[in-house]
Amino acid sequence: MTFARKRVSAFAAVAVAAALVLTGCADTGSGSGGSGSGGDGGSDNLAITFLPKNLGNPYFDTSSEGGKKAVEEFSGTFAEVGPAEATPDAQVSYINTATQQAVGALVVSANDPKAICDALNEAREAGVKVVTFDSDTNPECRDVFINQADSEGIAKTQIDQVAEQIGGSGEIAILSASANATNQNAWIELMKEYAASEYPDITIVETVYGDDDDQTSFDKTAALLQSHPELKGIVSPTTVGIAAAARYLSTSDYKGKVALTGLGTPNQMREYVEDGTVTSFALWNPADLGYLSAFAAKALIEGDITGAEGDTFEAGDLGEYTVGADGVVVLGDPFVFDADNIGDFDF
Repeated sequence: MTFARKRVSAFAAVAVAAALVLTGCADTGSGSGGSGSGGDGGSDNLAITFLPKNLGNPYFDTSSEGGKKAVEEFSGTFAEVGPAEATPDAQVSYINTATQQAVGALVVSANDPKAICDALNEAREAGVKVVTFDSDTNPECRDVFINQADSEGIAKTQIDQVAEQIGGSGEIAILSASANATNQNAWIELMKEYAASEYPDITIVETVYGDDDDQTSFDKTAALLQSHPELKGIVSPTTVGIAAAARYLSTSDYKGKVALTGLGTPNQMREYVEDGTVTSFALWNPADLGYLSAFAAKALIEGDITGAEGDTFEAGDLGEYTVGADGVVVLGDPFVFDADNIGDFDF
């Protein structure tokens, strides 16, 4: 699904505000409606808490702002909580607190597919609906998963981009987020399979992990280039990683010689596209992802869906969505940003 311009413009101001105001607080406050962060567990309990992998991450700032916009539209109560670092079990205490507060739903981007499952299932037993987004848990630990795009499409888009930029042959490396990130690992496996099938002259020489930390990702980029002097390209399927890698390349002798692509936001990557460090990269609109996740939570709370395949629900400005196999709802296909179109986007 290519982003419609009307969707981008609808969220432009929201995303910019998110990047400016969400700077790592444990709670962003509530939206309109509701009487607090908790509820009685009933079908009208529209208290929805977002729990991203970590706070202070521009990607999740934007997705949470989209979620807040949705919650305000349906007169619920919005909160955001989360750890400072994206470690496997760092989210457990926040899940337990939300359960004690009897929120209507948790919207979680999981740092690990298993580490938070016990806490999530305890929440579900207490009547809390669980929506995962961006990075899933094991399916039995949640009600629905809002996938930002089809995993095969994400993998294909990134490999096609780097292949085009390096002429279809040579050594490339992958700069990922954390080693336990469900979505990253799924994409990387599919990238390897697709590259082997469609680009046999491309060799993926190493995968490294920047832990979604800017300095760590910056340092990992430097190490990759030192370890692999014949490296022709880097794929970073994480917004923190690609921005840090671009920052390193932009002031190095590798600028214009080593290609960089992956998943990033236009506002993070604009200067690197404009100065020639990066030719193209991809992403979906994270504000749309948070917005859709909030509406999925509402549909679960109100009993419009259960997470069964074939369930349908309305998601405000985004229209109607259908739940697929294993409780997965797909936002749409990634969009490729380059010098010709990056000026049209602001998030």
